[in-house]
Amino acid sequence: MNRRTLIAGAALGAVAPAISGTSAWAAGRAGTAGQTADARHRPAGGSKVSKEHFGTLEDGTKVDIWTVSNGGITLKVLSYGGVVQTLELPDRRGRRVNVSLGFDDIAGYVANSPYFGALIGRYGNRIAGGKFTLDGHAYQLPVNDGPNSLHGGDRGFDKRVWEVEGFKAGSDAGLVLRYTSADGEMGYPGTLKVKVVYTLTADARWRIDYTATTDKATVVNLTNHTYFNLRGEGDGGIYDHEVQIAARRYTPVGSTLIPTGELAPVAGTPFDFRSAKTIGRDIRSAHQQILYGQGIDHNFVLDKGRTAAPEHIVTVTEPVSGRVMRIATTEPGVQFYTGNFLTGAFAGSSGRVYRQGDGFCLETQHFPDSPNHPSFPSTVLRPGQTYRSTTVHSFGTR
Repeated sequence: MNRRTLIAGAALGAVAPAISGTSAWAAGRAGTAGQTADARHRPAGGSKVSKEHFGTLEDGTKVDIWTVSNGGITLKVLSYGGVVQTLELPDRRGRRVNVSLGFDDIAGYVANSPYFGALIGRYGNRIAGGKFTLDGHAYQLPVNDGPNSLHGGDRGFDKRVWEVEGFKAGSDAGLVLRYTSADGEMGYPGTLKVKVVYTLTADARWRIDYTATTDKATVVNLTNHTYFNLRGEGDGGIYDHEVQIAARRYTPVGSTLIPTGELAPVAGTPFDFRSAKTIGRDIRSAHQQILYGQGIDHNFVLDKGRTAAPEHIVTVTEPVSGRVMRIATTEPGVQFYTGNFLTGAFAGSSGRVYRQGDGFCLETQHFPDSPNHPSFPSTVLRPGQTYRSTTVHSFGTR
């Protein structure tokens, strides 16, 4: 951690069970709801990193919420699942609102499973039947999405309590999150040591750096599952957002959303985002792939492929607020998900009910079910190797 000023953290690596008690942080938050617009939107003076108690799990494990502010952005992250609970951005008039879907207490995260804002692992996305074979050994994972394993199983990294440290380094500020996944956890081989760094820069960038090592051959596919609504969390749907994706191909899926193995052209399909278009333009298409996903829930094969340094892949623009998000990554794919399975069953941090299409995800990743598709970029990690992945979100207005 050279050149970094570390801020005391909370270290835990336990599985996070059901909760008991409520969040003192949520109660305190209610007292800030009546701030004046001037107070809410006052530019931050330099970077800030702080920690508060957020809630307590049923076994007595305490969950913290960390707040990082820099470059006009505020990021609030839980030690539970590395969850991005809040991402505050200014609009073209300087008005700052939260653009990330989530809950205002730990009970919401434990009781519901849309993966709001979470770190996903050991394997992001789906593995068919929860099965794969590696070096002649067959492995069975928990099945938690119809017949398949999704996002590492029913107790993936999103349901673990991470060790967290805050830091400042030059003009940057952020968090270092660590978790050790034991050999055999959720059926995966090898003890996997994971480090994720969330960095906010002075020029309004949110950078995520992932690294991992293993003592036994395994598969790894880490990502972040933040749901964005650039107009504002709970402020209606996302179908008027304009999206451009640098991808000529995507991976079609079957009825359970497992890739067929084909890399199909996006031309002439609802998945053609090579030129900017609104999310809603083709979301009600009768295309079979849209029917399978109840919207878009597909991996896009990025034109750039896997790269050593992050390269630009996506631009998202919200016309009312003027907010713009640009994403660059080292990964070869991005899962574009349009919030198809938000059913109105619960309310978010704004107190408003989340319905279909109220948020979208852009999960930078390797392809779904790669362990069962030798033609896909490999997700195998072996002893002596280091898994590395970087994604950068750049924010602005127009």
